[in-house]
Amino acid sequence: MDGGPHRVLEGDAVIRDLSRPYQARQGAPRIRAVHEAIFRRTYFADCRACSFCKDQCCSWGVDVDTSNMARLFAHAGPLEVRMGKSRERWFETEIRADLEFPGGRVGRTRAEEGACVFLDRDGRGCHIHAYCLESGLEVYGLKPLVSALFPLTFAEGTLVPALEVEDGSLACLGSGKSLYRGSRDALAYHFGDEFVLELDGLERLLPGTGGVGIR
Repeated sequence: MDGGPHRVLEGDAVIRDLSRPYQARQGAPRIRAVHEAIFRRTYFADCRACSFCKDQCCSWGVDVDTSNMARLFAHAGPLEVRMGKSRERWFETEIRADLEFPGGRVGRTRAEEGACVFLDRDGRGCHIHAYCLESGLEVYGLKPLVSALFPLTFAEGTLVPALEVEDGSLACLGSGKSLYRGSRDALAYHFGDEFVLELDGLERLLPGTGGVGIR
């Protein structure tokens, strides 16, 4: 995962407008359309059970809004113990403006030795995700939005496949759930039940998907 949200939509992409814009619970982004490929492309969605990807999607840092940074800093003590890395090492110093993120200000997690600083190198997957499961916390409340939605992302108000899906570089592409079905719980948390119900309806209109997708 390159860790950024923005995608350039290709000329022949089929974009479906939604009945209304849906705003994320933290205030941004606002999604008003979806790329039809989110219902058609498939991948191995059970990340923590994957035995072949070698955490490829954690090979870079990830964009994270400053309010999400603050939520992570509120758990800095136990996260530092779990990670073995001080909070000063978690994020790059640059903060930039981006209105598609909550609060309009976004930074990025650091990449160290070829992977995101939050990658569990002694186990597997994301330290944030594992910490939430161990602590009984809502994963989507702490995990960066871009990470939570992957392999979906957002660009100019449209929900789209991540770049690694489009260019075929994502190791777990193939048989399995559709991109949408794999990310449905995260979408429901961030954008609400009405949002996923509308997407369920769009999915039913597409021949051959059936909630699973097309390779």
